[in-house]
Formats: sequence, C-alpha cells, structure tokens
Amino acid sequence: MRLILVSLAACAVILVSAGCSRKASATGTETSAKKLTHQYRPNGDTKAQIDMTKIRSEELKKVYSYIDDHFDEHVERLQKWIRQPSISNSGEGIPETAEMVKGFFDELGCQQSRVYDTGVTEWGLPGNPVVYAKCDEGAPKTIVIYWQYDTMPVTQPENWRVPPFDGAIVQQGDFKKVLVARGATNSKGPEMSEYNALMSIRAVRGKLPVNVIFVAEGDEERMDIGLRNFVRDHPDLFKGADIMMGGGSSEGCVYIQLTTSGKSWGRGPVESDIHGSNKRSVDSPAWRHIKMLASLVSDDGNTPLIQGWNENKVPPTPEQLERLRKRTANADLKTMETNLGVARYIADDPFDVMRMQNFETSFNLDGIWGGNMYADAAGAILPNKITSKHNIRYVPNMNGMDLVKKIRAQLDRNGYKDVELKVIGDVPWSTVDPKNDMNSAAARMYDAFGVTSRRIQADNHVPDSSEMGGYWPSYLFNNGKVGQRVSPVGMPIGGGNVGMGGRAHAANEFYVIEGAGNTYGMAGAEKSIATDIYNYAGLN
Repeated sequence: MRLILVSLAACAVILVSAGCSRKASATGTETSAKKLTHQYRPNGDTKAQIDMTKIRSEELKKVYSYIDDHFDEHVERLQKWIRQPSISNSGEGIPETAEMVKGFFDELGCQQSRVYDTGVTEWGLPGNPVVYAKCDEGAPKTIVIYWQYDTMPVTQPENWRVPPFDGAIVQQGDFKKVLVARGATNSKGPEMSEYNALMSIRAVRGKLPVNVIFVAEGDEERMDIGLRNFVRDHPDLFKGADIMMGGGSSEGCVYIQLTTSGKSWGRGPVESDIHGSNKRSVDSPAWRHIKMLASLVSDDGNTPLIQGWNENKVPPTPEQLERLRKRTANADLKTMETNLGVARYIADDPFDVMRMQNFETSFNLDGIWGGNMYADAAGAILPNKITSKHNIRYVPNMNGMDLVKKIRAQLDRNGYKDVELKVIGDVPWSTVDPKNDMNSAAARMYDAFGVTSRRIQADNHVPDSSEMGGYWPSYLFNNGKVGQRVSPVGMPIGGGNVGMGGRAHAANEFYVIEGAGNTYGMAGAEKSIATDIYNYAGLN
C-alpha cells in the first residue's frame, strides 16, 4: 500500500493512480458527447474552500472547472475499476486488472506501456505482473508515479453493508455520498483521483506539464515481491526520473509463516487429520502450536518476548516527540476508535497511541488455520498440522531478516526446534528527506486549500516527516536512507493530497465522494493533485 497513513483516524490517504473509461484528445475535446447528469456534487457539503487568490494559473482554474463539470464521469470511472476484483492473495482478477491498468496508461496517451512478467521471487513464490508506462511530453521534468492495483480479499462478507464489489455509493455520517467497496481507499479511490486529475489536465491543455513514468504492481498485499524483482532487473526504465510523486517514509515489515506438524514434531498425527476422539491418547500439534505462540509474546500479546528484539532500534528524538505531543493535544480518542472500528486502543492517551504507531514494533497474528474450519458446525478432528501467519512491523535501523533469525533462535531456545518457519517477504524501512521540490509544491497546495496545521482527526491530515505510517516499497525508489538497497534506482519522494477514506483491510472500506465540513471529497482530491503538478512544473 503506497500510503500516507492516518492510522488513528482510519483514514488512509494514498497517492497512487488508476483508470479511466474515456480518453481526452490532444486538442482538449472529448471523444464522447455524453450528457452530464450532475448526480454527484463536486463540493458536497465541504466548508473548507480553496483560496483562489493563491491559484495564479488561469489554466489550472480551467482544470478545476473541468473536474467539476465532469465529476459524474470521474465517479463512474472509479466504480468501473472497483467492480474489477484484483485480489493478489488468491490471484482473482490479477491478469485482467493488469491489462486494464495498461489500458489506462494507453488512454492517457503514454507512448510506452507494457505488462512485465516478474518471474519467481527469492522467497519461492511467483510474482504478479508489473505494468510500466512512460508518457514523454517533451517537458523539462519527469515524475514517477507508483501504483498498486491489487487489493486485500474479502474475509467477512457478512459484515459488509453493501456487496464489496458493487461500487455502491451510500450515506455515511455527515457525508451524503461515500463509495463503500473493497479497494475504495486502499487504493483505487485515491488512485482514480490522481488519474482523473491527469486526464483533466490533458483535456484542458492538450499535454501534461511533466513527463510521467508509471510503475504499477500487483503484489503490494504480498510484500511487493514481484516489484522487487522488477526494479532490480530494470533500473534503466527509471533513467531521467527527477522525483517520485506521493508517499513518504515507511516502516519495515517482514512476513512469516509458522507451522507445527505431527510429522516434524514426531508426536500426534503424522499423515493426516484424525478423529478427535483420539485426543484422549494422542498428542495435539494444534495445542503445541498455541503454546509455542504464547511463548513468543507477553500475556497480553503486545510485547515480543524475543531475545535481542530491540537491538539497533532507533528511538524517537525529543523534537519528534514534542511535535507529536502538539499534534495530539486536541485529539478525540473516542472518535478515532469509532472510525477505526475498535473497542479501544492499548493506551488511553492519544499521544501514546500515536507514539506506538509511529515509533514502536509489533508482532501480529494475522491468521491461523488447520483441522475443522467449518464455522458453527461440529466435526471431531485432531489436526496433524496447524499454521499461523504473522506480519512484523519494525523501524530504523532494524533489519527484517535479522528479526527472523532472532525468532528462529527464540523458538529453538523455547523447545520448538521442530516448528517450521517460512519467510513470505520483507519490505525494509525507508526514511525520505522532506526537503524537495515536490514537498514544496504540496506545501503551497495545502496552504491554498486551507490545510494549515498537522491534524490527526478525520480530515486533511498532513503527515510529519518523522511518521513511518504503514509500509510501502519506498525503499525501492528512495535516494535517502533505506534498510536495504537492491538497485541503483534512487530519487527524492514527496507530495500530498486532500480527501479521505478509511477502514482499509476491513469490512465497509470507504472513500469519500462528496466531502463535508473540513474534509474535501473526491473532486477536491483531484484538484489538489493537479495543483501539486502545476506547482512542481512552475506553472502556478
């Protein structure tokens, strides 16, 4: 997930790009004469307003008008893309979506576009396709735009208020219209906002004011395993790039799988599950697995009990903590808990919650399976194998593979040498230098859009440069400090946008179409991206 993550507000505001159902011609006219119904309001009930005295470009003002006039079509484009499943964990819709993304690039007018096979990765799994494109506009500056086109699966369909791939638009709280769907905020909604902005710019001026290199992966939810191959094997495709638009610093994340089996243990069922009545006289690999997991963490599950776990960890500076304290001074913890869909956080102070989120580590249990997996159904089973999955978040200057070695050593010390450990993937940490031209362009945009303070409420949050947020493969592109460098590709990374989404990876994931209060909707997000580009190109 390439992201600027507002974790406390459950608002993942992510800069990526996505598709379009119609191409704008080089003359600025459209290929379709479709009559607009204005079903959706570009401004919604948003009280925040763009200060037009700070928008000096008449051309950019025309782009704003174009976005407003074609907003219905822009929403429909998002719905069209949402309705194409692209679940990397299962592979559902991945080849079709890769071709769809290539079509987006072609519609935008990119001279080069190709779907690349990424081959088998170093962790043994085949990578999903990467889609690459380049739009050469003859401009003096070239930006890189990273996309993920994959999404998480739908694990609890009964908890969705609408079918997760219908692209339904409903009312939610103060927002008259939000799109509720898998991929709405992670990441197709923000991606489509970016794509609509680019299409609108081309429609108005006939060409983009910057050259654009696109790289779109289908493995973000699988630890970017295919993209890692692609960037390592094709560094030449990024020659001439000046900067990457969007994103920022990212935490590290290593993903592992632990398996306890009767065969490896030498006790319990060794060939297959057996009848559960045998538990009276046969050992259980499942209970052994539970005891093994419990030995790795504190009783509350919040602290890893692994020798050397915090070695090399860089703590926050006093200056970072002071900035964090100021940002959280007026935070409404209850609202943040409601937006995230949790009963409560570990801590009762927003400062402590945010400090944990940005500067601490975690050892999560993502899933566990084996034996009788039928809900609300009997069936006596003594499993011969139990498996659990774990994502481990870490910070500078820690190393994911070093943590894996320490987990292996701790398992052995605890008496679980038979437990199998498999690495699914590793995304090293990355810290970007905030001082670059794209961040300066975004700062001017934020000023014009009335985003003047760093907030953690459910509105237009401006991340601090020290925030790690969630992981995204920043390390593959960043010319700053990274946990591992796998290729010579390196450039500054910066930018930002407005808009709001939430509940990534959860039921009822959403993206705001019509804004309200201090929160801009989708049209505002599109305008903010267009403004970033004009500011960066020196046209505003």
